[in-house]
Amino acid sequence: MLKNSSILITGGTGSFGHAFARLTLKKYNPKRLVIFSRDEIKQWEMAKLFKNHSNVRFFIGDVRDKDRLHRALSGIDFVVHAAATKIVPTAEYNPFECIKTNINGAMNLIDTCIDQGVKGVVALSTDKASSPVNLYGATKLASDKLFSASNSSYAGGHKTCFSVVRYGNVMGSRGSVIPFFMSLKDQKQLPITDERMTRFMITLEEGVELVWYAFKDMVGGEIYVKKIPSIKIVDIAKVIAPKAKHKIIGIRPGEKLHEQMISSDDSYSTYEYSNYYKILPQINEWGKDNLRIKNGKKVLEGFVYSSDNNKEWMTKSNLKKWIDSNLNIMKNL
Repeated sequence: MLKNSSILITGGTGSFGHAFARLTLKKYNPKRLVIFSRDEIKQWEMAKLFKNHSNVRFFIGDVRDKDRLHRALSGIDFVVHAAATKIVPTAEYNPFECIKTNINGAMNLIDTCIDQGVKGVVALSTDKASSPVNLYGATKLASDKLFSASNSSYAGGHKTCFSVVRYGNVMGSRGSVIPFFMSLKDQKQLPITDERMTRFMITLEEGVELVWYAFKDMVGGEIYVKKIPSIKIVDIAKVIAPKAKHKIIGIRPGEKLHEQMISSDDSYSTYEYSNYYKILPQINEWGKDNLRIKNGKKVLEGFVYSSDNNKEWMTKSNLKKWIDSNLNIMKNL
């Protein structure tokens, strides 16, 4: 599907964009891979990393600018939507800007993809979109709903297929907890919000693979949730700086003690598979559609998938192995 196709990724100079470009070029060698972002310096730096790939193109633009999206999406077959205002405290203190990017930007992208005849779109979501308590999570929940509802029920008759992938803390990505603690590892103490706090953990490679799978599997409207391990934040601190003391600073504005990817209300239309869950939209009877369900097994009513009740936990030794083997990659993100 992706081989010999034209692919565009919004927010393509971020951590996910780097990984998606590197892995997709290796596996599928698309006809064209367009990196769409608003940061010219990041594009310049990324272009140097991919200078030997003539099929990688760079396009300055912002998802807030519908006209620019229209130009960028000309001739594009598939879109990965990774552009977002995602830092939780930043969104809390800059709510209008967060809404402009995460909601208005999603609407612009949906309209433009339909108008330009894009075949498939996969939007990246977050565990913070499930039962959100912060603005970032609320905007991503709205974005998820927009992408799900835009399959034929919006501007009926179009052939563009939209779906969403949802996962937790991306290990080593910019602004995430691992590089943050590593920047402080030589200090005598590390700030800990709460010793009980847990988070889901996913590697960039796993995130990219879930996007690939969504393109292959989706009918339209699905939210794919990868099964991934949890870890205590305090354990991450112990691995990175074993001799450092911990200073409890309290939960920051908009933070949760534990994250959640599937709520009890989602359980009525959620199906389980070997490596992931799939939340189906409840509109248009899509939650009962066998084409979307395939071989899935319906979860029990009231099922909740959260970072504190997870069956799978990342050990400190496995985290240390991952950090040791990914130091160079994190430096280039």
